[in-house]
Amino acid sequence: MDYPWHLYLMALLYIAAGVNHFIKPKIYLRIMPIYLPKHKLLVFLSGIAEVFLGIMVCVPLVKDISLIFIITMLIVFLLVHFYMLSSKKASAGLPKWLLILRIPLQILLMYWAYSYLRL
Repeated sequence: MDYPWHLYLMALLYIAAGVNHFIKPKIYLRIMPIYLPKHKLLVFLSGIAEVFLGIMVCVPLVKDISLIFIITMLIVFLLVHFYMLSSKKASAGLPKWLLILRIPLQILLMYWAYSYLRL
């Protein structure tokens, strides 16, 4: 398991983000699109997914599958980013320019995960 340090950094970021779903669930509940059902369950499941995928990225046997699921998860999370742009309440008080900046950041995160496939 001789991966570059930045792969472990990425794994740690997803684990920390996932744990944060359990520490501060209200943040995530506030930004959930109204058209999605069972917000509490989705916040809980997305937290578990981030922690699990962050750990699995460090396991050689399932690294590539985990990276594909991370990319898929980030694509799904784009729904939240666009929803935050559409509603003052969902924007969580963040300035519009920052909400817009988060969209290309998601794409960069997808590319970051993609760059580790078959490493």
